[in-house]
Amino acid sequence: MFVFVCARCEARLTAPLSRVSLPLHARQCYGNGAQLPVLMESGTFAVDPEPWGRPWRMWDEIDPREAEARGIYAPVHALSDGVPGAIVVAPGDVRGTRLMPDRRGGACCGLDGADGPNMACQACDLPVAARIDDCSLWQAVRLSPDAVHRVPVAGAQAAPLSWTELVAEGESTPPSEPIATWGGRRGTSHYWSWSPRWEAAAGHALAHLLAAFEGQPVRVPAGLTADVFQRALDALLPAGPGKRRAVLAGPGRPAPEAGADIVLVPIHPQTGRTWSPAGPTASAYRVPLPLGIWLWLVSPRPGLPVPASGGISQDVLRDDPLPPRPDRLFRADRGTFRHTLARLPAVRSPWLRTIHDNLAHNGYPGLS
Repeated sequence: MFVFVCARCEARLTAPLSRVSLPLHARQCYGNGAQLPVLMESGTFAVDPEPWGRPWRMWDEIDPREAEARGIYAPVHALSDGVPGAIVVAPGDVRGTRLMPDRRGGACCGLDGADGPNMACQACDLPVAARIDDCSLWQAVRLSPDAVHRVPVAGAQAAPLSWTELVAEGESTPPSEPIATWGGRRGTSHYWSWSPRWEAAAGHALAHLLAAFEGQPVRVPAGLTADVFQRALDALLPAGPGKRRAVLAGPGRPAPEAGADIVLVPIHPQTGRTWSPAGPTASAYRVPLPLGIWLWLVSPRPGLPVPASGGISQDVLRDDPLPPRPDRLFRADRGTFRHTLARLPAVRSPWLRTIHDNLAHNGYPGLS
């Protein structure tokens, strides 16, 4: 475990933290006026490898060769020239800082970090971090990598959990959840919707699916996996016979059949590495999914009726009121899809570049 300290005065700025991988939804902008929860679990931190924050350069100011050197293979609105490697933590894990009122940025309902660091070290006033809690953004604090140092905490460092241990814990992510909103007449309100985590993960995976199948029709497993991906795949890829297959694969699952072209596999939440198949599908294209979402796809947990007698138990699935359900078909997050697609070398192919360039003004089914 580590704590982060001020680079100027070495005052402690965080609680002890363990490193995990950066969530796929870290840069997601969801809905309009939604109150998203905290991005990072308490007691953890992640490092964002990409630059973040000002100064920004518009795409027409950037040499394409420079963009490719930074891993960007298709036009984006703008690129940050900020320092890469921001340390992302939960706001509740921050210590010894104060907000800088003059650095509110162009936010709507909270802070968005657009003006750079908006938190200073309480001991020496060095700007050290940007707090983000505006509507439609995941709440987080981004410690500036040039303003803090990482210091190990005395004691043994726990090794990452094995795949077997992770699956045994079984912490799956439900596909729908209540979304809090700002500014109703009665204050905060809620509505039931597809999980923002699922929509971002689907956008990320969808970009990989398109890159893997090179413009050919794709078929994913029936059920919830098809609900998440098939509508967008059918809209983005040409129709035709002989669809190539994508299958769910991972720890504890039967080995995929030899004919599988692509495998949907989990990401290790601590190391960020994707699970690798063995045997005939070792060379299959791996599409990464967050572990919690992968666990739900391979073992869905519908709210099934529970037999009961006498008084109604809390575990009984009631039909009055009806159980909450999203009021629309699933849509992958367009912003995450485009962000991921621009960073895949395959986007340089003409057919995939056309999809990328049309995202700004085309309403593809299956995309938000």
